[in-house]
Amino acid sequence: MKTVPSHNPDDPVPDAVAEKASVWLARRDRGLSPAEQDEYLQWLRANPRHTEAVTQHAAALERMMQLYEWQPGHDSEPNPDLFKPSRSVAALRWARTQRLWSAGLATAAALLLGFVLWSARPAVVPVAGTPKSYLHVNERLALPDGSRIELKDGTKVVVQYSETERRVNLTGGEAHFTVWKDRARPFIVDAGGVEVRAVGTAFNVRLEEKSVEVLVTEGHVKVAGTPEQMAGDLAQLPDVLQGERAVLARNEPVQAPVVAPVSVEEISRELDWQAPRLQFYETPLADAVAEFNRLNRQQIIIADAELATLRIGGTFRPDNVEGFVRLLGTMDTGVGIRVENTADGHILLRRAR
Repeated sequence: MKTVPSHNPDDPVPDAVAEKASVWLARRDRGLSPAEQDEYLQWLRANPRHTEAVTQHAAALERMMQLYEWQPGHDSEPNPDLFKPSRSVAALRWARTQRLWSAGLATAAALLLGFVLWSARPAVVPVAGTPKSYLHVNERLALPDGSRIELKDGTKVVVQYSETERRVNLTGGEAHFTVWKDRARPFIVDAGGVEVRAVGTAFNVRLEEKSVEVLVTEGHVKVAGTPEQMAGDLAQLPDVLQGERAVLARNEPVQAPVVAPVSVEEISRELDWQAPRLQFYETPLADAVAEFNRLNRQQIIIADAELATLRIGGTFRPDNVEGFVRLLGTMDTGVGIRVENTADGHILLRRAR
């Protein structure tokens, strides 16, 4: 029997393995042929360092993709769809992958193939030249097979892959799954005793106290209780299709979920939690304004120095400058704020007299 040499988990991944992992990631993002897929899976199983290298690079790439896609300052025209969830395009991902890898990505924390507990928390994007950034984006978990999980704040998942299935236990919260196609191993999300089965698709799962809600954004899935709960045949259940929501009660031996169509506008509202946001708590107004100015062409100018030290709080879309300043006019800060528009399109903040 072939044995794999043991290694110290603190040792860096060998350069040759890291280079091979980056090549496989690039191939995977543009799509693997059946033969390549077999070769890739065999390479992963050959040595745990291979999986470690792939997950390190994938996590770094996923982080860079988020920052690459979110660049409001690069466009002089307002873009109302900037933070709407978008479907990835293979060719675009491939081109971006080439650019990102050629820039020399740093590695990130690895998710090992096997059994992993992951708890989402607000992620701070560091900004060069500023002591602190208030920009938060959701944690995105890049799995070794190419699937991705985006986690809402406070969400916890347990990932366990085997030779026959890819299983994720959602133990609380809400997550969006983008699944890499592998017909030999179905992708199963277990949320409070409710199972969502997919092969290659995208869907959102929300685990609530008495129910589980599944919103399909691409492809189709099957939603049911666990095999122990189901009285009928899982294979006979109808698929939940793109643009549909399925709701299934927890801890009850139900036969099938309640399925209903969902409008594009409602889907956008349901997934609004995926958008980056600025989070302030007892933050000096000068710091909050500096964050908005860093991320937008439209600038906010504090005309009265005494306003700079006012403490504010709240969560805001980074591209919604107008909404932020409107709220400033209604905040109970102890000092009235008057908002004025300048001739060059910027916004002036003055103390109300």
